[in-house]
Amino acid sequence: MVIAPECAACGRPLDEPTAGPVCRPCWASIRRFAPPVCHACGDPLPPEPYAAASAAGGDGPVRRCPACCRTPPLAAAARAVGPYEGRLRDIIHAFKYDRRRTLARPLAALMRDAGRDLLDGAGAAVPVPLHWLRRRRRGFNQAARLAAGLGLPVCHALRRSRPTLAQAGLQAGARRLNVTGAFSLAWRYRGPRLWPFARRAPRRLDGLVVVLVDDVSTTGATRDACARVLLDAGVREVRVLTVARVAARPR
Repeated sequence: MVIAPECAACGRPLDEPTAGPVCRPCWASIRRFAPPVCHACGDPLPPEPYAAASAAGGDGPVRRCPACCRTPPLAAAARAVGPYEGRLRDIIHAFKYDRRRTLARPLAALMRDAGRDLLDGAGAAVPVPLHWLRRRRRGFNQAARLAAGLGLPVCHALRRSRPTLAQAGLQAGARRLNVTGAFSLAWRYRGPRLWPFARRAPRRLDGLVVVLVDDVSTTGATRDACARVLLDAGVREVRVLTVARVAARPR
């Protein structure tokens, strides 16, 4: 008797084990963000726009949520596939904590679909780095795996210069304090002559449009901390693309 392996998300036996560790019904049940969404943070919006502003290089209006109108993020735009809940959350956990690395490719495909406008015209994908101790324990950086599947040169321009607590479970203020000063420019990008370290990676950051890549966005603390370092290094525009986002509750 042959027992089929279980789906990494729902635990049911897989009908097609060779197709990957997650069953088709789980992929199909993922709830995705649908327009309109806030251009700046990616949160879903009601049909009526809160505010409008001209998109850089675009002709149409851009909608922003009240929070981003009050305090504009450092990143120019952000998108996510869907909310951090249900099967999407289960799949991310399987990828990140159960080390199901093969899930990087289908998750990146969902990100490409959700972030087509952000990827258009971008020069590189920059993964949010892990501290080397956490990366050694986990065995890989999930953001780097996702970035590799977006069709852009992957530029490891950031380093996590000090260990931080896991953001999960921290309040918004604690999250920002946790990552303050935690990121810096990778050594290869510090001097006037910047070294390439990947075959297709850009040699310089000056004037570049980059897409910052991570698995989950919550309060935007990590996003802003990384964007600040990149903008200070001469990046022209930072966009953010994640698999999931913890959307703010309607107020």
